Amino acid sequence: MSTDTRTTEQLATTKHQPHAAEPLSTRDLFDVFQPVFERIAGGAVEREQRRILPFEQFAWLNERRFGALTVPRPRGGYGATLEQVAELLIALAAADSNVAHVYRSHLGFIASLGSDESEVWFPRIAAGETVGNAATERSGAALGTAATTLTRTGDGEWELNGTKYYSTGSIFSDWIQVTAQIPGHEERSHALVKSSWDGIELVDDWDGFGQQLTGTGTSHFRAVKVPASHVRNRDGRATQETAVFQLVLLAVEAGIARAAIDEGVHLVRSRTRGFNTGTGSVAREDPQILQRVGELSAKAGAARAIVLQAARELDAAIGVLGGDPLLENPQELTNACEVPVAHAQVVVPDLVRDVTDGIFDLLGASAVGKSKSLDRFWRNARTVATHNPTMYKARIVGDHRVNGTPMFGLNAIGEVNPSGEPTTKQG
Repeated sequence: MSTDTRTTEQLATTKHQPHAAEPLSTRDLFDVFQPVFERIAGGAVEREQRRILPFEQFAWLNERRFGALTVPRPRGGYGATLEQVAELLIALAAADSNVAHVYRSHLGFIASLGSDESEVWFPRIAAGETVGNAATERSGAALGTAATTLTRTGDGEWELNGTKYYSTGSIFSDWIQVTAQIPGHEERSHALVKSSWDGIELVDDWDGFGQQLTGTGTSHFRAVKVPASHVRNRDGRATQETAVFQLVLLAVEAGIARAAIDEGVHLVRSRTRGFNTGTGSVAREDPQILQRVGELSAKAGAARAIVLQAARELDAAIGVLGGDPLLENPQELTNACEVPVAHAQVVVPDLVRDVTDGIFDLLGASAVGKSKSLDRFWRNARTVATHNPTMYKARIVGDHRVNGTPMFGLNAIGEVNPSGEPTTKQG
């Protein structure tokens, strides 16, 4: 049976069984997920306007096990490369950038797993379960520490207490990875808790002007009982995790640019009104409008190309260095993974902002009407770009290239040293 005649259901089940030998092509993966992306796009504007969280849309993707993209095929997943994942995320973000953003923590978690941990988590993820994130606190904890605590109980378990913010995706997810501090320990630890466990409250109170439907908000953990097997300590371990976190955000931005220019083109084609200061042609024939469309299309295409190149370089780095548990210089892996995504982060947000702002040049004042919600592209892209702030990336890359300073990704937010002394603490 050829790829053209196989049904989506056959691709999503028969060909994706464990131990399948041949890798899946990007076409195969789109055959599985593109119909879902199209369903998701159908209600995106209404959800944006009415603040309807995409629980249903997230469930559609999990039915197809979208979260198992990077799980190896012999372990029940799709075995997708990060380049393929980026392609799919760009398409999903073009449909609804909020839904694509939700998978950031999940894909980063998979990238962080050691071989022993994967024995536990790959089967869960291959079955369609997802992992959210609760790391950041509003204030109080010093940079590199957490006010949320993990303390031992008399029965050999742990107790988790604390409050987190920016808990993107957790409200949709089966599991949550919570960053916490064990009293007396300098390094942070991580508790993996089921979102349905007693003592957990997830609140959708994110008040940002963009990406409003990512479920970002407050997470309360009140005397949550955590088995010892669900506590992990990963500080100081070199992984591709933070690079994957950033790659997802870059793919979301590229998808927003694609959606913005596509919507702009659609409106130009149908526009019949004009201005006496124009060329006298309808918009679809106006040479100045067409030139502007070409410029914005090029920038959206460039953003996509840069993200996919970063993903290819990340795949290559992991392929060479990531599979060696005895890597003599773990920092080498971090450097190889962080450089390409940092390069992309320096360039892509500006391209995307140009596109999401520039589409208003193509249309008249009617483009700012709330019914069109064209502002969502700019708002969402600007919000995504504030994560892992772009402002610091060029300096980090330059310092690495000139002085050999090790690369590092964002993995801590907190109160800066009260003495005023600069700190570069990464953990």
